[in-house]
This record gives sequence, C-alpha cells and structure tokens, in this order.
Amino acid sequence: MAMHDYLTQVGKLIQELPREAMRAIADRLWQAYCEEAQIFACGNGGSSATASHFAEDLSKGVDLPRERQRFRVISLADSVPVLTAYANDLGYEHVFSEPLRNLVRAGDVLVAISASGSSPNVLRASQVAREAGASVVALTGRDGGELKHLADLCVVVPAPSMQQIEDVHLAAAHAIYLDLKARAEATAR
Repeated sequence: MAMHDYLTQVGKLIQELPREAMRAIADRLWQAYCEEAQIFACGNGGSSATASHFAEDLSKGVDLPRERQRFRVISLADSVPVLTAYANDLGYEHVFSEPLRNLVRAGDVLVAISASGSSPNVLRASQVAREAGASVVALTGRDGGELKHLADLCVVVPAPSMQQIEDVHLAAAHAIYLDLKARAEATAR
C-alpha cells in the first residue's frame, strides 16, 4: 500500500469514528473521576502502547492545582516484572486479569484495547472487571470480536489493517483524553 493511500484511509476512518460512542466513553470515565474510582487500561503490542499513553495523558496531562483530585489511572501493561511473573507461572492470558483482580472494585472502569477484539488476556481482564462490578469500555477493530460483547461501551474501527486500527485507536484515545482534560480543568477554576 502506498503511503498516500494509507494516510487517506486512516483519515477516513478517523472521520467515521462513532462520536456518540466516544462521548459515552468520556462520560463514563468522567463519572469515574467524579466518584474517585480507579481507571485501568490494558492491551497488547501497539494497543499496550496506547493503554500506557492514555494512562500517562490522564495522570500527568491534566493540569490541575495540587490540592485538586487527580485522575486515578493505571496501565496494567506497564509492570514488566508483574507481566512476566504471571506469564511464566500461569500463562500469558492471565497477565492483566490477575493484577486487576488484586485492585479492581465496583464502580471502577477498565479501558480494554484490542485491535482484533480477541486477545485472550484482554478478554479475561474484561471478565474480571465485570465480575467485580466495574465497567468495561473498549477500543477494538475489525468486527469487534468477543470484546465488543463484553464491553459496556465500545468503539469499533472496521478496518482490516492492524496498523490503521492502532492509529485510529490512538486518535480516539487522544480525543477522549482532551474531552476529559477540558472538563477537569474547567471544574478547577
């Protein structure tokens, strides 16, 4: 695929993102912030990078006075020792669910990112979150996979290209973050 075609297709996919679903995800994450609930994020490969980036944006990128409540957010993909311990002892499908099981509570939110919608470790984490009474919001691709059915709210990028799905997921995550940043900073004035 030529560079021009790739970029044109990514631009079209971004334009077609379901704004209502993205707004609903931002609303649910805002509710978590207002209730001082925990937000968790997870994904594999490029989706792992997006999960970490989203957590970093919410953790540091929201400019609030020191005394103001901050977003409580953790990327489950960031602790290599924890990931490798669970992968070695229980199997890779447990690398997100087991650490999540230690921390998640009712009212929390899991941001589950999987371009295929079929990653066993992301699906297992989503099940653990739901069992605990937490919400699952998802960014997925292709036809949404099983993750679409486990999520309370979901944005599906209907593209066959993993790279295009990952690019659009990052754009969606940035858009949701900027919405939350504006809300938090407006309430801090």
